[in-house]
Amino acid sequence: MKIATWNINGVKARLDGLVAWLRASNPDIACLQEIKTVDDAFPREEIEALGYHIETHGQKGFNGVALLSKLRPDEVTRGLPGDDSDEQSRFIEGVFSVAGGAIRVCCLYLPNGNPVETEKYTYKLGWMQRLASFAKERLLLEEPLILAGDYNVIPEAHDCWDVKVWRNDALFLPETRAAFRRLRNLGLTDAVRATTDEVPLYSFWDYQAGCWQKNFGIRIDHLMLSPEAADKLVSTSIEKHVRAWEKPSDHVPVAAQFAF
Repeated sequence: MKIATWNINGVKARLDGLVAWLRASNPDIACLQEIKTVDDAFPREEIEALGYHIETHGQKGFNGVALLSKLRPDEVTRGLPGDDSDEQSRFIEGVFSVAGGAIRVCCLYLPNGNPVETEKYTYKLGWMQRLASFAKERLLLEEPLILAGDYNVIPEAHDCWDVKVWRNDALFLPETRAAFRRLRNLGLTDAVRATTDEVPLYSFWDYQAGCWQKNFGIRIDHLMLSPEAADKLVSTSIEKHVRAWEKPSDHVPVAAQFAF
């Protein structure tokens, strides 16, 4: 089973590329972030024609996440628990029946957090704490859990092209990376780093200043796995070629193959 995550940066603006990628990459489950549309306006017809079931948690013009799956989910949960006042659409969870049991796939879009001197960074750290609390509870189920998405976290210095550029950014501040380590230390595995030590290895290149052409990138899109999911991990891939397509997202898909 192939499970992928991709910050699409506007599903309507990237629909042709999304359809082309689904045909070529053929993921069984695709987690999309920043769909930037309400649920009713999501372009379903073209994607359903490829055999995908669609679950969304949308928001007009901003944020928004979606699960595209060849399997119909048994359960769907929208919104990260822990703050009933949070109106931003950044989290959706699906439970899928596979051979031998069930898997949980969560599609998430963590806050960027910039500028760091504002409430946006406080919101980011609070969201990460809520995610850790959620993961801790889900890990008690002792079943395959995949937390896939745009984390807006650069875990290590080698995950960015120049530490000096990112040192004071919300994606790389010590508090951010410490929050990510606390999540990982619950027993979660970074799928990409479990399968390769290659550097540089990036999943995002800004539109500005020729970052793509110069390979000035960062790795912020991650699949974090419970022990039960990590045991079934076969391989990972960062589908970098998609960044060179016409009208690309500034992110590229990151995928993992599992022996489910």
